[in-house]
Amino acid sequence: MRVFHVQGDQFTELPALPDAAPATGYLWIGIARAQFELQNAAVQAALQRWTGSPLVDLHVSDLLNSQLPSNFDYTSWYDLLVFRRLAASGDANTTTAPQIDTRPVGFAVFDRVLLTVHPADCLVREFFATRLQQQQGAGSEARTSTRVPPSPADLALRMVNFMVDSYLELRRLLTKQLDQLQKDLFDAKGGYGSWKSVLDVRNNLHLLEDTCEDQRAAITEWIDAQDELPPAGDPETQRERELLRVRSRDVQEHIERVLTHVRRLESMAENAVQMHFSAQSHRTNEIMRTLTVLTAIFLPLNLVTGFFGMNFEGLPLIHSPRGFWIIFSVMLLLGIGVSWFFWRKRYLTRSSR
Repeated sequence: MRVFHVQGDQFTELPALPDAAPATGYLWIGIARAQFELQNAAVQAALQRWTGSPLVDLHVSDLLNSQLPSNFDYTSWYDLLVFRRLAASGDANTTTAPQIDTRPVGFAVFDRVLLTVHPADCLVREFFATRLQQQQGAGSEARTSTRVPPSPADLALRMVNFMVDSYLELRRLLTKQLDQLQKDLFDAKGGYGSWKSVLDVRNNLHLLEDTCEDQRAAITEWIDAQDELPPAGDPETQRERELLRVRSRDVQEHIERVLTHVRRLESMAENAVQMHFSAQSHRTNEIMRTLTVLTAIFLPLNLVTGFFGMNFEGLPLIHSPRGFWIIFSVMLLLGIGVSWFFWRKRYLTRSSR
């Protein structure tokens, strides 16, 4: 568990949970899910001292649930946002589909306290802690360009936006995997046998679409809750709310981009499979047409040889010394004539021509 005090441009890490809330600024408590389960009583008591209300038991269960989809809920004291982060493992240089892992990150957003519950191996907390500490010591110019989040809600939205942007890298990886699979599908050297890879990519895309749908619904409910707040009493508070709405819509737009691209990849995968089977069907038709033409050419020749192969003494040209060459010439002319006829009908012309 890490506890931070954010005040203006100052970002300070505290050794433990303070007894009382600071007079200015806000607190950020980042804790792993397993540790939150063990120290739930201490965290709840601290929230009671700082805000006057602990977390609802149902929300505690949601934060401890590692299978919970992205969702949003609110109370009179805090907002609860659960957002599933996305990760992938796999080699981008192979046709093996990356294994996608989704794990929830919980945000309990009070007016002056932010509680985040992370998976054990989540780097979001460490990334923001390091980034804000470096930003604090970088000087006034760096703090002006990317200022410290002024409120718990702003910091939570930045974490959510970071998770969505990290998914964009996964989107590029899936695109590269799908492009390679498409090349293998249309390889003219032989049949395609790695159908398990295609199925894995399709399953991953369906999983990502479902995850993005939940994320979009959660952010949409967050925005609706912000819009339903009563008007602020001072211009500074109203300005902070407007900035939160702008950042929330930006996060929503990023999720929409991801969802649109995932659906486009799904369509590309389906079209590639259909085009593969169409190409295989066309190739089969070409082979059958060639075999049919060859059979049609040799059919009259087989008729002639079968006729003169009968065991009768009275067949014409049987005893003639020139009979073989006459029949051979007739068969040769017949084969050339039938071949010329099929060539004129373009039965022997390649499709590429």
